[in-house]
Amino acid sequence: MPSGTYLHVDEGLVERFQCAPGPGGWRYTSHRPDGVRTDLVVDARWRQLRVELVTPSWWVRGGVTGPEVAWVRAAGETGTEHTERASGFLSDSPGFLVAIARSLGLDDMAQADVRLVQMSGASLSPLTTTWRWHRAGTSYHETETEPLPVSQYEVTDLSTGEVEAVHIAGDVVVAAPGVELTELESPPNLLG
Repeated sequence: MPSGTYLHVDEGLVERFQCAPGPGGWRYTSHRPDGVRTDLVVDARWRQLRVELVTPSWWVRGGVTGPEVAWVRAAGETGTEHTERASGFLSDSPGFLVAIARSLGLDDMAQADVRLVQMSGASLSPLTTTWRWHRAGTSYHETETEPLPVSQYEVTDLSTGEVEAVHIAGDVVVAAPGVELTELESPPNLLG
């Protein structure tokens, strides 16, 4: 079960995470010193079945329901229900990058557009966006046991045209915009 630390470079915050495959999918949990917590559960097809995001003032709980995502967002006990035609959620936690990349199942040089509900900031404000994921290739890095495949994705925000690179090894983000993997206590699960 990989666990380690990501550094959110702009904020100077660390995100302590654990992730592991289970009998029906994969789970990612994390927490940060600013009180932000993430709990992401996907099924065997990498659909985001259960998502929980918590900040000191707000929380969101939701998941995929067929062709839509549904969620409740609140600042206290009672929240407001929302639905949107989308494939999943996105936040600044790297666990979402793994779930999205795996759900697309792209071969090298293939691409796909994906509509997502992006939760931003301390208030977890939702914004529906469309991103193009292009799997630019896979490189292999020597380790003590066996070569580690690292897939590079070129991710384009179709509303702005901005392109960023995301590097993923199994179920761990090796590098992404504004995120650095600073500690990894066990090897990533390669997940086929």
